[in-house]
Amino acid sequence: MDTPRVRFAPSPTGYLHIGGVRTALFNWLLARRFCGTFILRIEDTDQSRSTEESITAILRGLEWVGIDIDEHPYRQTERLDIYKKYASQLVDEGKAYHCFCTPDELDKKKKLAISKKETPKYDGRCRNRKNPPVGTPFTIRFLSPQDGETSIDDLIKGQVTFNNSVLDDLVIVRQDGFPTYNFSVVIDDALMGITHVLRGDDHLNNTPRQIHIFNALGFSLPKFGHLPMILGEDKSRLSKRHGATSITEYEDMGYLPEAMINYLVRLGWSHGDQEIFSIEELKKVFSIDQAIKSAAAFDRNKLEWVNSQHIQSTSADRLATLLNIFLIRENIIDADISLDKAWLQKLVISLQPRSKTLLEMAYMANVYLCDKIEIDTNAKKKFLTPSIKCALESLLEQLQNTEQFTHNNLEETFRIVLEKHDLKMGKLAQPVRVALTGNTTSPGIYDVIELLGYERTCTRLIMAIALIEDTSL
Repeated sequence: MDTPRVRFAPSPTGYLHIGGVRTALFNWLLARRFCGTFILRIEDTDQSRSTEESITAILRGLEWVGIDIDEHPYRQTERLDIYKKYASQLVDEGKAYHCFCTPDELDKKKKLAISKKETPKYDGRCRNRKNPPVGTPFTIRFLSPQDGETSIDDLIKGQVTFNNSVLDDLVIVRQDGFPTYNFSVVIDDALMGITHVLRGDDHLNNTPRQIHIFNALGFSLPKFGHLPMILGEDKSRLSKRHGATSITEYEDMGYLPEAMINYLVRLGWSHGDQEIFSIEELKKVFSIDQAIKSAAAFDRNKLEWVNSQHIQSTSADRLATLLNIFLIRENIIDADISLDKAWLQKLVISLQPRSKTLLEMAYMANVYLCDKIEIDTNAKKKFLTPSIKCALESLLEQLQNTEQFTHNNLEETFRIVLEKHDLKMGKLAQPVRVALTGNTTSPGIYDVIELLGYERTCTRLIMAIALIEDTSL
């Protein structure tokens, strides 16, 4: 493959949604796979909707997932003179013309076509209009061919053909002098040397229009590839009603950026049966010819599974740093509390196998950091019974006389109590787990005791023993 120059060209009219991130990701991986260039272009000519806050959100979202940019960002509003130059060239060459139709006139024609169950299409009234009133506002329309066909050898969808008769003379410059999307995108892609245009298939119908403009200006065509849409679990187009769609919301929910990349790339691409990829692996194996043609449904459960796999393979040091942020954010610890780094890493290692997100890990960590716990009613009824009370008292006594809560020391302590009361480990460990965590699931009981430490372990055992009703009275 020739060295690719690709771009991600969002409109700054809202948050960076996951569909946009996937588009950026495919372009970025293509550039990284073949030592190319990844460009960010902000298409902000829609002045009524574009905001600086949205631009900031786009940059922040790309930064979080780790999509770095080679050429930082172009803004279309800084390139208006360029679009004006090429629009004038098309008019001078008779390939575009001034249109003086008013919005009211166009709206009436559109409504009439719809009432006749026809596709609304500009009728070309101003193609040969002469001597318009001086000072009359106008747009500039591109003179589209009305016969023949336009074919696209799409990198993902294959051969796609459009009948030119369905194309009207699209507006390329509005009355306010700002270019429209289909015009500015052609100019930018051509002048920036874009070799591959990978984008969502909602842009497929724009492609024949853009090809005609490329040809009219004598520009070389890039290769086009249109990615299938991401659907919600109900198979409708993904939207806010399906849950979070802004990429930064997934950061807040405790997903790792490499897991999001892994999941999103697999929503439109495959590499054999492999499911889990590191970013470095993706850079080495990504190829657009492995893109999937059909739409994929966003599956939150699958995302959680992918995230859990990445959590398990992430270093305890990095996870400890991230977990600390969530502990503070969720008010589990105060911001001015400095947790022992070695202890926090040990906590992370114990929670890694059970955590699907960092947020979930933070709430599981709460039991080791709070002063009081609530014991589940059903767990208390089932495991904190009079028959186990003596064993718990013996364990408490042994623990109070244990100098260090190491794995080996705790194993010996439990062995002594088990032999004394003729119990199997499960018969003692589960009541202890309930007493110390309030629930029936946790990491290994020795890990729990090590992490809680002497004071919390003994205090919780004392409180649990006190809850056991003495039925001998």
